[in-house]
Amino acid sequence: MYEKSSNNIDVYYCLDVLQHNNKQAHYLTILDQREQAIAGRFKREILTQRYILAHGLLREVLAKYVNESAIDLQFMHSEKGKPFLLNYPELSFNMSHTGDAWMLAVVQAKCHLGIDIEYFKVRESWAGLVKKCFSSEESVYWHGLPVAEQGRFFYQLWVRKEAFVKAVGEGITLGLDRCVVNPVAINQFLRLPECAGSLDSWQSYAFDIAPELLAAVVCNQKYVSLNLTELAVS
Repeated sequence: MYEKSSNNIDVYYCLDVLQHNNKQAHYLTILDQREQAIAGRFKREILTQRYILAHGLLREVLAKYVNESAIDLQFMHSEKGKPFLLNYPELSFNMSHTGDAWMLAVVQAKCHLGIDIEYFKVRESWAGLVKKCFSSEESVYWHGLPVAEQGRFFYQLWVRKEAFVKAVGEGITLGLDRCVVNPVAINQFLRLPECAGSLDSWQSYAFDIAPELLAAVVCNQKYVSLNLTELAVS
């Protein structure tokens, strides 16, 4: 079920997290008090389900890396809210979910790691979002594309930008326009904020696992490839 790799970025995914709802009661018992409190604040049951299942899967996967019980994992959070394991700083991870889709990236090394997934949605406000979130180079390239290609290209850049701000633990308040993707080689960056350190150390990796679902992983250490594992229902 879990394919661990010491040299690559391990990515676990589930296209429909609700398929694991047979474990919801168990997962709730292994969440800590903070997680249980968050789960209890949602007004809609579907959001509660998704939260419990997403964080239960997170604990279940990470426990295999550190040979601990999932219930014993102690999560801490940075000032901006990025989680990490208290006793295992050498294990880097980041989780993303949208709708019922869920993904987790894991690296067995201390690094800045981020992942983002988004479903493609047709928007009426493409130009406004581009003006707000894209650099001049990205904006010029986007406006030069045929209209039929603009939407998908927007998301291709968006998931990389989101993954980057998650990797550095700053969130979108950092400014998505400050993370500049090379529009003609979109797995590379043209510019990054000073907090990112050396530009040359950063790389993004993109992959499609379902129609209209775009995903990207960003890391400040370069790896050969991604190791993808779908979490089957057990």
